[in-house]
Amino acid sequence: MSAGGPAALRGEGLTRTFRSAAGDVHACVDIDLEARPGELVVVTGPSGAGKTTLLNILGTLERPDAGRVWVGETEVTALDEDALAEVRRRDLGFVFQSFGLIPVLSAAENVELPLRIARTDPRERDRRVADALRQVGLADHAGQRPGELSGGQQQRVGIARAIVAEPRVLIADEPTAQLDSRTATAVMDLIVDLVHTRGIAAVIATHDPILRARADRVAELHDGRLLAAEGRLRRDRRR
Repeated sequence: MSAGGPAALRGEGLTRTFRSAAGDVHACVDIDLEARPGELVVVTGPSGAGKTTLLNILGTLERPDAGRVWVGETEVTALDEDALAEVRRRDLGFVFQSFGLIPVLSAAENVELPLRIARTDPRERDRRVADALRQVGLADHAGQRPGELSGGQQQRVGIARAIVAEPRVLIADEPTAQLDSRTATAVMDLIVDLVHTRGIAAVIATHDPILRARADRVAELHDGRLLAAEGRLRRDRRR
């Protein structure tokens, strides 16, 4: 599916400053960024550039000091915490560097957590979990716990959990940082395929040059400032 249409995720004028005894840290300074359905936006920059803070703000996990965020047509920065929680459940999927799986639960049970929270009908829940695990290539590992899976398999479970509720936006912070190069490439291929086939808008922070090369657009941060947002919506690249 080609990228296009109205932005699924959009931030305008995003600013966040942390105050400490050593002085102010400007994590984000007046940043504008958007992602459209079927578009992979990669956020790069050195450690401390503000990548994680930007993703947290876009993902509604942190409020900016100034600026606004929209998920679809909803300005989420204007919502209270209960409404924000609903937006996260309905529209956002998260993939974490540390996998974020619950050790005592099986792969399938970890994946179904968002659907249990949303009180999805059990039969529909089972269907979606099986489909998500199939898409990430783990249909035969549904009953295994995280400790019985490799790092790459655990991250695939994390991706399945992120997409099982069929979100419009996927946010991932360094999703391949703990993986070897071969496994990281396989996980990147999976993310790119899901973004383009499902029409998900994705914003991913990474140092990985291979994932950067696969992006539709690259946003480069330094000292909390957006220096560049290179690339275009590559509508014709998969034709």
